[in-house]
Amino acid sequence: MSDRAQLLLELKQRVGCCINEAEAKLHALSKDIWSCPELAYEETKAHDRLVAFFSQEEGWTVDSHFKLETAFRATWGATAGSDVVSVGFLCEYDALPGIGHACGHNLIAEVGAAAAVGLKAVLESTRELPAQVQVTVLGTPAEEDGGGKIDLLKEGVFDDMDVVFMAHPQQDDAPYLPLVAEHDVTIKYHGKASHASAYPWEGVNALDAAVLCYNNLSVLRQQMKPDWRVHGIIKHGGVKPNIIPAYTELEYYLRTPSRAELQVLKSKAEMCFRSAAVATGCEVEVLYARNAFDNILRNKTLEDLYEVNGKALGMEFTTDEEVLNNASGSTDFGNVSFAVPGIHPYFYIGSKALNHTEEYTSASGDDQAQFFTLRTAKALAMTALDVLLDPELLQKVKQEFTEAKLREDRKLTGEHTE
Repeated sequence: MSDRAQLLLELKQRVGCCINEAEAKLHALSKDIWSCPELAYEETKAHDRLVAFFSQEEGWTVDSHFKLETAFRATWGATAGSDVVSVGFLCEYDALPGIGHACGHNLIAEVGAAAAVGLKAVLESTRELPAQVQVTVLGTPAEEDGGGKIDLLKEGVFDDMDVVFMAHPQQDDAPYLPLVAEHDVTIKYHGKASHASAYPWEGVNALDAAVLCYNNLSVLRQQMKPDWRVHGIIKHGGVKPNIIPAYTELEYYLRTPSRAELQVLKSKAEMCFRSAAVATGCEVEVLYARNAFDNILRNKTLEDLYEVNGKALGMEFTTDEEVLNNASGSTDFGNVSFAVPGIHPYFYIGSKALNHTEEYTSASGDDQAQFFTLRTAKALAMTALDVLLDPELLQKVKQEFTEAKLREDRKLTGEHTE
């Protein structure tokens, strides 16, 4: 074994020890966030708890309310610059309406904090690094609704980062799942009220427009690709049966495997929205959410490193093709992955309960989840060490990112690719 390989092995072992030493306070951090679930952009207590955590850890510079009211940044090491390698860890901590932390974002926050704390402790004790390093922890609110990471991207928060990591709880360990591009849209129809029995001919029926819109989209599905998704609800359908509805409202989510395909689906869906207005004589408003979520841009180099490190820690990664090929959720990390090389692996927490259920809320707060959460944090920190100690490997990560992004950009503009 070469001297550098031996050093890397020793550093990885020390990462695990450092994270184990912080186990009690990391578990308490996760439990506190889980015990007080807060919705998107309202995560004040989770924000304050994480800010307090890093403020109490020696050596971190902490910026509370960073760019967003419930975002934060904690940094350690060299000041970002051209000769500094900047590694980022992301924490999520928003919950779901009614069922709390049913997606385990309290564990995501714990993973990010644990990986950063472990990596910092090891870097402080070695002088064998080929470059100066900055470790950054970003608190990124509103993943479930709104897209806090996209807001932070627009503020330039990720501009100086070289590589970024986070991990999400699920039913299996997986280095990658094909999360899809997604955009929320609200459709509002404006008609004219009238007595529905006495003189219906005086009205312009906005409910008819909503029903036509719903049916148009249902018909469109015959011509949709198998992996495209359009799903939604009628949020407002009128006020009383004997009043021609003057206003109706629908909300839809549009999803495709890539952001390039999402543009195609949106144009087809808009024809469905607008033709319903033409047929009924209504006015229509088509209002897209401020942020569209991109698909994740894969980085196989980082994924493979993470899988090797995870296996060394005892992870058993799923080989189930249905799991690996058919994920259909969305995340604002997708947008980050188009700006900075990174990974968003999934980790088992000791339960096969499904995300976004009450059963998963219980599982994400159970003590059983803690072993798996810290094991994941160790694997992320070890993967960060891999690229920090090998400039050629980091360059390979960046080269793969550049080439993958170029291919995706060409799809977006309709250019031919080999």
